[in-house]
This record gives sequence, structure tokens and C-alpha cells, in this order.
Amino acid sequence: MIVITGATSGLGKQAAKVLASKNGTLVLAVRDIQKAEGVVQEIRRAFPQAQFDIRYLDLSSLESVRTFAQGILTSRVRIDVLINNAGIMASPFARTKDGFEIQMGTNHLGHFALTGLLMPLLMKTRASRVVATSSIAHSQGIIDFSDINWKEREYNTGNAYGDSKLANLYFAYELSRKLKKETNAPVVTAAHPG
Repeated sequence: MIVITGATSGLGKQAAKVLASKNGTLVLAVRDIQKAEGVVQEIRRAFPQAQFDIRYLDLSSLESVRTFAQGILTSRVRIDVLINNAGIMASPFARTKDGFEIQMGTNHLGHFALTGLLMPLLMKTRASRVVATSSIAHSQGIIDFSDINWKEREYNTGNAYGDSKLANLYFAYELSRKLKKETNAPVVTAAHPG
């Protein structure tokens, strides 16, 4: 079973198509259920046997992340792959429901929490994977940990996006390091989609 966040467009949608063609059972974790239903119909035209489970997930809300994870933990017995793909970019300054800068909160902190909450199933599943979708834009990131939410600095949407993509990489590297000695730990990878 494969969980893909942000599976209604871009890389997430393309990943869903490819994995459906390989007979994967896919959980599409999305903000727009209606749009996801359209994606499923499109994919099923080419792969009628594809198995989908569409579930609501808003990564800018830690309550939504907890609710989604609890639903997966109570209804599924395994996760083979978690693809942390959803993201926003070039957005005007805003905050998540929990008060974080919107790009860091959505692109990194939401996925960080989701991965942690789903770790019990990932650890139970032999040869599981966690994939972080980062970006070459990480090179624009210089995370200011004293002002991670841009309260003191003039907001720069490109730099904030770069920070969130750099955080994705830091997370993937550190999670991989921490799990290195764990038996049956998931393999952690990061990718630049371009």
C-alpha cells in the first residue's frame, strides 16, 4: 500500500499513474476530494483494476494530519511507501492553522508529523520506503532557526520555499541516520522532481 500526499496534480498525480500501472494499492492524501475523484477516473480508464482510497489531508493543519494518520493506522496493516510530495510554493505570506509560516508548515512540518505518526506501520512493513520530494530550490534556503516563522524578517516567498525544501532534505538525512541501526526500518530517500 502506497500513500501519496498531493496526488491531484504534478508529480503526485504522475506517481499515482505509474504506481497504478504496477498494480499498487494507492491512498491519495489530498485537500480536494472532488479533484482526486477525477484523477482516479482518469487513471482507471487506462488501468481499470487500479485500487484507490481517497482520504482528506490538509498538511497545513496538524489536527488534520493526526486525523488522517489515525484513520490509516486503524484501517491498514501496512505501508510499503510513503511519498511526502504535497507542497505549495511562491505563496504570499500566511500562517498555517497552527501558526507556522505557510510554506514551512505545509511542505515540511506537516510531512514531518505525518511520517512520525505513520512510523509504526512503516516499521512493521518489511522493505518500506519514505520518499521526501525536495527541490533544487533548497539551495535558496538558509533556515533562520531563530525566526523560522518569519516574524522578525521581511518575508521573501522564494527564500521561504527554499527553507522548506532544505528542511525536507535535513529531515530525510537525519531520519535515515537515526533509523540506520533499527531492524526493519524504512529506507529514506529524497528527490528533486526536475
